[in-house]
Amino acid sequence: MQLVLARLRGRKLRARQIETRMRSKDRHRLHEWLVSLPSLGWLTVFFLFPSLIVFAIAFKPSNPFGGIDPGWTLDTIRSLVNPAYLPIIWRTLWLSFMTTLVCILLATPTGYYIARSEPGRQRLLLLAVIVPFWTSFLIRIFAWKVILHPDGAVKRALVFLHLLSPDTSLLYSSGAVLLVMIYTFLPFAILPIYAAAERFDFRLVEAARDLGASPLGAFLRIFLPGVRRGMVTAILVVFIPALGSYVIPDLVGGPGGEMIGNKIAQRTFVDRNLPHASALSACLMLAVLVPLLLVLMQQTQKRSQGKANET
Repeated sequence: MQLVLARLRGRKLRARQIETRMRSKDRHRLHEWLVSLPSLGWLTVFFLFPSLIVFAIAFKPSNPFGGIDPGWTLDTIRSLVNPAYLPIIWRTLWLSFMTTLVCILLATPTGYYIARSEPGRQRLLLLAVIVPFWTSFLIRIFAWKVILHPDGAVKRALVFLHLLSPDTSLLYSSGAVLLVMIYTFLPFAILPIYAAAERFDFRLVEAARDLGASPLGAFLRIFLPGVRRGMVTAILVVFIPALGSYVIPDLVGGPGGEMIGNKIAQRTFVDRNLPHASALSACLMLAVLVPLLLVLMQQTQKRSQGKANET
């Protein structure tokens, strides 16, 4: 009889413990929702609703006076299937990809070096990375126009060294757009990689070196996987804004450096065709959102599989 009572007491105690854990989990989830609610509200009001409005306008007929007529139509979507857009799309993707690639190649060793520097030098290096943000974005682009001017010192020096012909123009080309975009987005790639490198345990690199790995091998096999999240963040914060760039191509690219962002601006401010501009913007958003959603779905599946294997 005493054994049966002890078992009943044990079951009641375990039931109370499980109930206490469930309540604590519910409180934790409620706390997470309350903390996340302002961010979710901000994203809903300033991102989700405007995106839905842009998608909706893409299916509206255009007004010759710059407005939007009532009703719905697919003519704007059909007009996007235009061979004239293919070179612009290819140029946009190529410039964005090359900008991201070069920024990652430059930012990774830079973040590694800053993270391994002494605290005093580290602050100075970070200040050097952040200083360009203190200057207006447009002023920096106009400064590059002066640097790449056909009568500028850079052009004259390259012609004097027989690296360029006198007829070659540094401005108003895809090369100028790529150069200025790399300069503009490089700090956005350095900072997240440095933030990840600062939390990295560099004793792992030293241990790999002690076990016979070369400096480059330890960097590639130990350091890069350890800062993978910082590199993914750097890729996103560089590639996504690069796809929508239109100020840089407009000022230093000319007709030969036109990107999708320039077409959107042209359809909005010059042609006053808001449905066409919305359709181009929707395509650009889908080009960004679809790969991100696929990556998130893949990560969710991996996490669920990992939890299933643990159980």
